[in-house]
Amino acid sequence: MSERYEEKLIGDVLEVARGGSPRPISEYITDDADGVNWVKIGDASASRKYIYETSEKIKPAGVKRSRKVGPGDFLLSNSMSFGRPYIMQTDGCIHDGWLVLQDKNSRFDQDYLYYLLGSTTMYSEFSLRAQGSTVQNLNSALVAGVSIPVPPRDVQERFASRVRTLEEQVHRLRMNVARRLKLLSELRQSVLEAAFRGEL
Repeated sequence: MSERYEEKLIGDVLEVARGGSPRPISEYITDDADGVNWVKIGDASASRKYIYETSEKIKPAGVKRSRKVGPGDFLLSNSMSFGRPYIMQTDGCIHDGWLVLQDKNSRFDQDYLYYLLGSTTMYSEFSLRAQGSTVQNLNSALVAGVSIPVPPRDVQERFASRVRTLEEQVHRLRMNVARRLKLLSELRQSVLEAAFRGEL
């Protein structure tokens, strides 16, 4: 996108909030069927875009002491895997190690927002604002005060489509390199075995 588009503060176009934890959390963890998904950092992987399920659940009584999230909501880790975005694909509750960004007015293409929040530019901006503490931490006010480009929806969709295409090309290249490295390793091994047999 070479054009200049309108910029808005994140807090003006998305609802930003921090999670919360019922305490002591051990008293709220449950295996009951009516348990509510309890989203932890371990439920997200560095290689995954979405959070589909959780390893633990909390009792319904703990929901009012936490923060509910649902499909389509964006989560940002505010400490570990600092600033890394994930998209919820299920309902649940988040603890205070997460921030949630909700696009309640549907202003954004989901993939556009994901690529934007996960960009090195955004990471640098978050890092700059989080400086001054021993451990970098995000908070809702810090994130809400960051400016982001808000192009028209059709431009967002074209941008996201272009990035997806590039990602697919990179994936194919990586697979091709991996296959070639495997063949090279097999060739090297066969040459060594031939040398050991005195066949070279």
